[in-house]
Amino acid sequence: MRHLFLFLSIVFISNTVFSQNEFNKWSIEANLGVNKPMGPLTGGYLSPTLNIGHVDFGGRYMVNQFYGFSGNFGFGSFSEAKDVSPEFKTDYLSLSLSGVWNIGRSLSFETFTKRFTVLGEFGVGIGSLKSENRINSEGKLPDFDPDYVYSFNSSLKGLYSLSNRISLQGTISMIVNGRQRYTFDGNDFNQIGRPLVPEIPFVHATATWWTGTVGLNFYLGKNETHADWYIQEDKYATKEELASQIGGIKDMLKDSDGDGVPDYLDKEPNTPAGARVNSFGTTMDSDGDGTPDHLDKCPFLPGPSSTGGCPVEKIVEQVDYLRKAINDGFVNVYYAFDSDKPLGYSTSAANYVSNFLKKNPGVSVEVKGYADELGPEDYNMKLSERRAKAVYDLLVASGVDASRISYKGYGEDTSVDKSSADARQMARRASFEVK
Repeated sequence: MRHLFLFLSIVFISNTVFSQNEFNKWSIEANLGVNKPMGPLTGGYLSPTLNIGHVDFGGRYMVNQFYGFSGNFGFGSFSEAKDVSPEFKTDYLSLSLSGVWNIGRSLSFETFTKRFTVLGEFGVGIGSLKSENRINSEGKLPDFDPDYVYSFNSSLKGLYSLSNRISLQGTISMIVNGRQRYTFDGNDFNQIGRPLVPEIPFVHATATWWTGTVGLNFYLGKNETHADWYIQEDKYATKEELASQIGGIKDMLKDSDGDGVPDYLDKEPNTPAGARVNSFGTTMDSDGDGTPDHLDKCPFLPGPSSTGGCPVEKIVEQVDYLRKAINDGFVNVYYAFDSDKPLGYSTSAANYVSNFLKKNPGVSVEVKGYADELGPEDYNMKLSERRAKAVYDLLVASGVDASRISYKGYGEDTSVDKSSADARQMARRASFEVK
């Protein structure tokens, strides 16, 4: 228990010492208004709906712009409803300590107003009630011994900023007294039956009353604003800083070599114009013969650079080699996460298949869409079909007869390591199968 207390003390002190100093933390307040004893009251005794006669003073310390502590001292009197109740008058004093929650800051009221906020308070207190005509243990009048109580207090405060130093405050409070011996009017005991002993014992009977007040908050400190109105985001909101952030984003998204891969992801920032690249902006060499695809006359058949990347020997049934390259997954169109729009660098794969179909009118092709394993399975199935349809549309738009093309979504590609971002990128694709 001692270690827990020490830990909580260190946390509180650290939070107080190292909390932000851009705002003032202390304030004092003065309020006046009405009260209403809800019960218990002696039969036949009534109080007015709004009884003018409550005054309170308080001080508050905010640890940060969201939470703090407050203390309050109040006094006033309850009296009868004129002409409908017997006369009575009960004076009271109250002293409380509460925790404070700035509801307005927590709910970001500043997005629609910077001059109004709401505080919630809950705490405990002590108090006393003294009735001028209160009965004693023998049912005789008067008995001026105060009735001492403890209480649970809750308040809701609306604050409207008049300046950096003053705010207008409206408060509604509910107080539940514990161990109250007498009714609020003092004419009966707050317990079943009357005791037979001379002294009224302290009983654990409760009583409830309300107050409604209007007052002023005065903010103390050398800073420009108080925690009630402090908005942390304001320090980032200058036009110069915003312009700088936007400029940095624009620089990051530049694509200097025009290959469709932004510079911050491009591992080959000087790719030649027209070159086929992968998702990292690196020039592709599909057949691994040292001649990049955009210069290789036979991009899927290895050969020396002297023959434009084609084999030296005579190529027989080239369609079979091209069919194998396509069906083995060397030709793919790739997509960004949760997108059915082909990435710019990979649309050349669709052009390659289009040229193949035009040169080989006797074959047809199926476009096969895939998705990575992130997200719901049924959603990914639909996404994969939209990706396949997008490539189908590209092929039709390029002049290939739609009757030679079919498309289908195959859902998630579970053959890759879904924990790897690079592997997931390779899964987000549309492949081809020559029929």
